[in-house]
Amino acid sequence: AEDAGDAMSKYLLEKLKMKENNWLGIWKANPDLFFVNSEDLIIPSVGILVEVTWKPPQSSSSQIKASVSVVEPFASNIANMPRELVDNILEELDHCVPLLEIYPVEGQDNTVLEIAQALDVVRFFYDFIWRDWDADESCETYAALVEERIKLWYDIQNGTIPAPLGHRFKKHLEKYKILRLELIQYQSNIEEEPTEEEVVECWKKYYELVMLCGLLKIWEDLRLRAHGPLTPRILRRRKGYRDDRKTVTHTVAKTMTAEMVKNFSLAAPLQHHENLNAALESCYSGDIVVIFPGEYKAINLSMLTEDITIKGYGKPEETRIISEPTHDSFVISRAQDIKLMHLTLVQQGTVDGIVVVESGHMTIANCVLKCEGTGVCVLTGASLTMTDSEITGAQQGAGVELYPGCTALLEGNKIHHCNNTRANETSPRSLGGINIKVVPVPKLKMKNNHIFSNRGHGVTILQPTEIPAPAEGVGELTASGDTEDTLSKLIQDLRLEKNTNTLDDVKDIAVVHS
Repeated sequence: AEDAGDAMSKYLLEKLKMKENNWLGIWKANPDLFFVNSEDLIIPSVGILVEVTWKPPQSSSSQIKASVSVVEPFASNIANMPRELVDNILEELDHCVPLLEIYPVEGQDNTVLEIAQALDVVRFFYDFIWRDWDADESCETYAALVEERIKLWYDIQNGTIPAPLGHRFKKHLEKYKILRLELIQYQSNIEEEPTEEEVVECWKKYYELVMLCGLLKIWEDLRLRAHGPLTPRILRRRKGYRDDRKTVTHTVAKTMTAEMVKNFSLAAPLQHHENLNAALESCYSGDIVVIFPGEYKAINLSMLTEDITIKGYGKPEETRIISEPTHDSFVISRAQDIKLMHLTLVQQGTVDGIVVVESGHMTIANCVLKCEGTGVCVLTGASLTMTDSEITGAQQGAGVELYPGCTALLEGNKIHHCNNTRANETSPRSLGGINIKVVPVPKLKMKNNHIFSNRGHGVTILQPTEIPAPAEGVGELTASGDTEDTLSKLIQDLRLEKNTNTLDDVKDIAVVHS
């Protein structure tokens, strides 16, 4: 591991020696170099067109730098970028910038193309393979560790690891890098003897860094990440019922009037909350949360452990709950019996399924689920009843993902425009409406559902490769012989009741061998 930096430098130097003349590139610099409030910018870097002059380094530093000069006419990705500012920054840097920040311009000779490819390889190594704790690894195990990380990258790219989990890993890795830089910066700003507050803050940052490091190491262990989520995402302890077994109705509205509660029963106490988070925090099993029309956000939806009913007051479209884009999860439940009713859930930025049933049973009734990532995920051992609801817009998975050994009843639902983006339209991995993993076979009943306008298949039944596959790996309802028999048996085992469901996709049901 300690030789990795020198090995990468040697690899780049061999490519750079092939080019004697100068070449053109885009210097993608950190915005912090140019702007005081760079966090307000929506661009990841400041791009400047430069001419690159490279000379062999005089020292053995692993970070190779190149001499650059601004190309005439001046060009940047920032409109009205002051030329004088760029000249001043380069003057401070002695016109030398890290070579990995330079991206060769297309259309030059083949030698420059090889340099561009070599730079991509080295960037990939430092972005995805290298970890700052690697220097502590023994040389006997480091090669195997690198192989596992490359395998992890391929598993994410080809969809072996579900897209939401892959996104979660990338976010953890990026968060680790950011926190490490923050800790280094914080420590460097401490002058002389640190105060007690500074010591505590350093330990807090360090502890969070260690926790993230441990999680990333778990990801790298093929045995520990073989079956989906790494650790339970809900660590909150279940409160259960109140000692007196009484239940409370929690109302949620930004403004409450007497008219709004006149139809509520006086048998159960009422508690009013201005935000949904506070209501969920106050719940015990048996409670009911009534949400009045409006738009809400609630982090506590990702930590549901109590047997409660959460329902909107009125039509589903009148009560909208929006996910927090900065969080991995939206709605996750480990409750024994929980109900979501008359709600619209809008997923923005989260990478898990819009609803994930980790354990226990969830009922979704008369709801609209507008997805970005994956739709509803029912994990092994969990169960779902979904009726008269609508799922649309899943881009990184199917509208419903059923894991081996789960239980689901789907009746009277619409599942549409779920366009799985992991593969092209002809690929067996275009999952579409419902994706069923069948070892062991989930207990599934489908009735009176309308599945339409999904890219790929209306229903995908995913079998392991040990089960003999048809010639092209996908068996459709129009197939004959053994494939048709296999499909018919699976439909019978799963109780899909095809005649009562409307499947309007071009490829309605398929068996996919993975």
